[in-house]
Amino acid sequence: MARGGAWAASAAVLLWWMSAGAGAVWLEIPPSGTKCVAEEIRNNVVVIADYSVLYEHHQVHPTVSVKVTSPFGYTLHMKEKVSADQFAFTTAEAGNFLACFSADGDRKGLVVKLNLDWKIGIAAKDWDSVAKREKLEGVELELVKLDATVQAIHQNLILLRIKESDMRDVNEKTNARISWLSMMSLSVCILVSVLQLVHLKQYFRKKKLI
Repeated sequence: MARGGAWAASAAVLLWWMSAGAGAVWLEIPPSGTKCVAEEIRNNVVVIADYSVLYEHHQVHPTVSVKVTSPFGYTLHMKEKVSADQFAFTTAEAGNFLACFSADGDRKGLVVKLNLDWKIGIAAKDWDSVAKREKLEGVELELVKLDATVQAIHQNLILLRIKESDMRDVNEKTNARISWLSMMSLSVCILVSVLQLVHLKQYFRKKKLI
């Protein structure tokens, strides 16, 4: 029973983390390369991200170029030679959103470290403004946050169920096509064998071997 409770708690924490959609990552950008971060986001979701270059061990302040693109290739944010900035948008389509960072300048051997704080969905919501607008305090605000978290988890579960259904349909169609292809291949092999047999019989009869 305790093991089941622990598993349920772990699953709840995992679902909360998925629904929150917040996370800070550190990127090491090579001198002559680009580092990209991709995030799969559903439609109509608010995204806010802050990024800043870390200056430790650098005598000069390095800068980076940033480009954020949608799943269809539209540019959502683009900046050059910046050390810190923010981008925010609301997704118009579902898919993988890509944020790419490249180091500026021609200093060889300089690896730029960058901190990216990526917030999605309820993690990007300004709860202070919500509390002031709705006049919420203490437990009431926490209940509103929990309700938003539950709704986000529910939406994620629905999305996972839809993806599972789509994958199952694709697998079933693929299996059906493979079955038809196997039957066609077997039919062609049988037909070729029969034609070879007929041809050999005619050849042996012409040679009066049978």
